[in-house]
Formats: sequence, C-alpha cells, structure tokens
Amino acid sequence: MKTDGPLAGLRVVEFTHMVMGPAAGAILAELGAEVIRVEPVGGDRTRRLLGSGGGYFPMYNRHKQSICLNLKDPQGLVAAKKLADSADILIENYRPGAMEKLGLGYEALAETNPKLIYCSEKGFLPGPYENRTALDEVAQMMGGLAYMTGPPGRPLRAGASVIDVTGGMFGVIAILAALEERHRTGRGQKVQASLFETTVYLVGQHMAQKAVTGRAAAPMPARVSAWAIYDVFETADEPVFIGVVTDALWEKFCALFGLDDLWAREELRENNARVEAREEIMPEIRDLMKTFTRDELIAKLDGTGLPFAPIGKPEELFDDPHLAASGGLQDVTLTDGRTVQLPVLPIDMAGVRTGAPDTLPEPGDQSDAVLAGLGYSADEIATLKKAGAAA
Repeated sequence: MKTDGPLAGLRVVEFTHMVMGPAAGAILAELGAEVIRVEPVGGDRTRRLLGSGGGYFPMYNRHKQSICLNLKDPQGLVAAKKLADSADILIENYRPGAMEKLGLGYEALAETNPKLIYCSEKGFLPGPYENRTALDEVAQMMGGLAYMTGPPGRPLRAGASVIDVTGGMFGVIAILAALEERHRTGRGQKVQASLFETTVYLVGQHMAQKAVTGRAAAPMPARVSAWAIYDVFETADEPVFIGVVTDALWEKFCALFGLDDLWAREELRENNARVEAREEIMPEIRDLMKTFTRDELIAKLDGTGLPFAPIGKPEELFDDPHLAASGGLQDVTLTDGRTVQLPVLPIDMAGVRTGAPDTLPEPGDQSDAVLAGLGYSADEIATLKKAGAAA
C-alpha cells in the first residue's frame, strides 16, 4: 500500500464490489489515502470473475488493505461500525437500501462520526428510477451512449467499462469537494454518483448539438464530422487515424503529401468549405494513403503537429515506449505470485507519476492489524474468527 501522496492521512473504508465503487477507492488509494476494503468471509466474488471480468480486481484494488467481516453476524457488524467510525470517507456501491438495512447508512453512521464523508455509487441518483438495478451496459443503452457508438440501428456499448470508471471518478470529485467543505464546516456529508447520470453527462455534447442546431446527433459512424479529414485511413497494411482540424494544418497536410492540386483551390482553404466538398476530395486522399505502409505513414506524420494514431490494441500497450519511459505502468504482484504491469492514474503531480509497485492483498490479509487498530485484543480477534464473524 502507498504511504505517501497528497491524500496521506485520510482513511477510506470501502463496502464495494465489481468496478464502480472500487474504481473510486482505487483513485483515492493511488493518491495516498489509506483504503480498507471490507470483503465477505471468503473474499469478494469479483476476485474470481472469468472472461472480461478477469482484470477487474487487480486493476481497481491496488494499494488497498483487505479485512474480511461477516456483516450478517452481529459481532462482524459491530466491527464494521467501529471501522466506519474511524473513517474519514466511506464508499459503498451495494444495491439501494442494503447499507441502511445493516445499520450502515449515512444517517446512522453520522450520529457517531459527524465528520464522515459518505459516497454512494449507484445506478441512478434519487428520482423515479433510483430503485432500478443498473449496470454499466444498462446505463450506456439507456443514456444514449450505445446509440451514438454503433452504426444506425445497431447500438453498441463502448469497449471498456467507461461508465463504471467515470462514475467512480465523479464520486471522487464529490468526495474531494466535500473534504474541502469539511475544512470550513467541520462536518461531513453524503455524496452520490451514478451510472445513468454519468452517461447523460457524457452525451451532453450531443444533447447540446440538438439544442443549438435543431438537428439530432447521428450515431458516430454516420455523423457529419466537424472536419473534412478526420478518419481512419487504410494503408498498404494496417490502418491509421489522421485528423486535419485547422486551416493551418490543412496547409501543412497538403505540403507534406504533395497535394498541390488541392492546395491550389483557394475555396478549400477554409474548413467548412472542405466539409461541404468532402465527398469530392476524400477519394484522392484515401488512394494516396494506401501507397504507404502504416510505419511509413507514421514516420512521415511524426513531428509535424498533425494529429494521428495507429489503431492500437490493449495488449500492445505493455510494450508502448512512451508508457515505459514516462512511468505510465506499474508493477503489481498478483495473489498467485506473478508480477504484471498495469496503468497508473493518468495524471502528473509536480513532475511525478502516482504509481508505485504494489502487491494485491489476499482476502483478510490486514484483518488482524485493522481490528487491533480498532481496539480488539488478540483473544477477541481469535474469538471473532472462531465465530465466523471475521477472517
């Protein structure tokens, strides 16, 4: 676990599973907060997911401690309440009402810990939908993101858990705002973030397009781009994305690729005119790009200021030279003893990346230490474990 960072000295207690809640805690942990995950006896089921869920636990539970408590056991619940009383921040993403039924809702905990900042990560913010069950995919479908991602009539979820993770980020924003307010008032508060409203915020640009222009936004594969050249181009082998997003870059693009005939047409030197002439100019440009290999095209574009990108795959990022040189990946030792590299927070603070090598905890690795810190004696801890209230 990290022991330094801008949030050092803050204690976070997590009652979370899957991605959204753990992602919020993961950000705080990497920034130096002490984050203690409360797992059920036997460990969080997220640890054992297969397929696309196989990476959830290591990605979003680094730099955390693990304590296993049986919240259905009165003694385990007492320990959980003591832990919450010791916390600055609590994060939960259980189903609506679950924490309240356990006596771990905000109102109950604030009576004994009025400085507590309590973050609920849910499917929906309070309103008619708040008791519905939501997942990342539900929110993407319901909130318009899947509609905008796929071709017309074929909604398609984004290729990562973008709503879970971004919802966790919005939760962190609310937590940090509440911390700042606590500095002035001395009191905590309950904050909430949600999957559905996160999705709506992300598609807000398309809502604004409708409001401003009167025309509904088309799905991204069928959109009319704001720029004439903003495409994935086929090369002699593998495709490359190129964007020409200013008139100055149009001049540079024409000079770089010898497009003297296009540059000679003064009416095309303004972006909107190029957008209107797109169907006319694109065939020539597409044919030209096919005369290069991907690597040849990248070498030609690199350093010019023109936006470009090879079409990368997640597995290729382990060997990305920029990530390797900039500290964008950190060593993480898995519970089976293997060491892998995973991305750190995409921020730089005072010239330093936040990542540091770490080892994922086994379920309950820190149970004894955390319970002892709450005032339990060694005999009392042994009694809790024998009764199945802790592990």
